[in-house]
Amino acid sequence: MRRDQLEHAIRTACQIVGQPEVIVVGSQSILGTFDEGQLPPNATMSLEVDILPIGSDNAEVVRLADLIEGVAGEFSPFEELHGFSIDGVDMETSTLPDGWRSRLVKVQNANTAAPSGDPQFTGWCLDKEDLCVAKLCAFREKDQNFVAALLEAELVAAGVIAERLPTVPERYIPATERALGWIRCWL
Repeated sequence: MRRDQLEHAIRTACQIVGQPEVIVVGSQSILGTFDEGQLPPNATMSLEVDILPIGSDNAEVVRLADLIEGVAGEFSPFEELHGFSIDGVDMETSTLPDGWRSRLVKVQNANTAAPSGDPQFTGWCLDKEDLCVAKLCAFREKDQNFVAALLEAELVAAGVIAERLPTVPERYIPATERALGWIRCWL
């Protein structure tokens, strides 16, 4: 995936939910910090953008996520036309460390504006190490490969990831312990 595709996804998701801002929580949020030319291939392989709508409560977030999924999700006309999909997700999708909202990376430019140029839509992408925390808590092979590629390219700091892992919600302690065991190999 490319940065311009991420920007298109942000604009589209905002238009679908009728809101000026969304949060990008999946692997493609790395494109908020780096463009595709700076990233290893394993970091841009995914052709889906995980969008967390902003709502007053999780029920509202779920409703908005379903809207996104219905219009631009997998197998939609949007995916057929653009070659990538937008997955609406809720607050339970990603395991995130304390303080993640204060570290979000803002993506807002001419590509995130409506066709008329106004309004400007904003995508808030996860901080690169917070993204790695979420990936390591999920701990699928593709997530480990994603984080390993960023570590090998020296684009993320293993020490920062290790510091943030224990700050995820308590119910994720088993995932955190497994992830800490994995990241220690990089310290």
